[in-house]
Amino acid sequence: MGKNITDAVNEICMWFPETEQVIAHGSPDFRVAGKTFATYVINHHGDGHLALWLRSPPGAQSLYVDAEPEYFYVPPYVGPKGWLGVDLDKGLSWLRIADLVREAYAEVAPKSLTAKLPPTIEIEPPTETIDPVEFDPFSAAYAQTRLATIEAICLGLPETSRDSQFGNPCFRAGKKNFCTLYFHQKRMQLSVWVGSEAQATLTFDTRYRVPAYTGHNGWINLDIEDELLEAEAQALILDSYKHFALKRMLKALPDEHAD
Repeated sequence: MGKNITDAVNEICMWFPETEQVIAHGSPDFRVAGKTFATYVINHHGDGHLALWLRSPPGAQSLYVDAEPEYFYVPPYVGPKGWLGVDLDKGLSWLRIADLVREAYAEVAPKSLTAKLPPTIEIEPPTETIDPVEFDPFSAAYAQTRLATIEAICLGLPETSRDSQFGNPCFRAGKKNFCTLYFHQKRMQLSVWVGSEAQATLTFDTRYRVPAYTGHNGWINLDIEDELLEAEAQALILDSYKHFALKRMLKALPDEHAD
């Protein structure tokens, strides 16, 4: 196996003195003295970028983005603070990437470390990209099969459509999302509304988990990484749909789905 882009990122970022790697919000952060100087992101919320987000000196972001938009962009969240998004799979020289990481490191590292920095690492470029499934977990064959099953259930209900939310497939009743699929810690999740009372009952089953951001609104996740029980999924999806659907949609439900 040759060196891939992830290997190259680790080689560059961990080369700097006293660097540590910490997983934050699902992505590797590279830190020195507790401060992040680089974050490695893979298709963040479906944005299509395989990139580093780098701490940059004042004015550097606009300079790079304006001059070479084929390589550089303003990343979300940290972009307004001047951070620079650097695409890693668009042909930018890896020696130049290493220089940019060095620049980011120097922005946050203590002077006692930056004063002794040797010349930038002369990295051999990676010979491979990353696994397509790592870039997009939904490209896996089993994920496509589960997605097709969920899609058939959801689109079989009145006035529904498929959409995307934070880069993940979701399904709407009119304008309201009632079902989402995504990956949590590399495991496929079906997310639906069940209400707070049902949450308490369902979570006795370890396949169910109350999600961090939507759980307080009555949503729940069902882990379908190992198996999707179609009848179980259909019942959950139908109840969630009924919660969000308009009256005319409910009246149009087939008899077998009506209350």
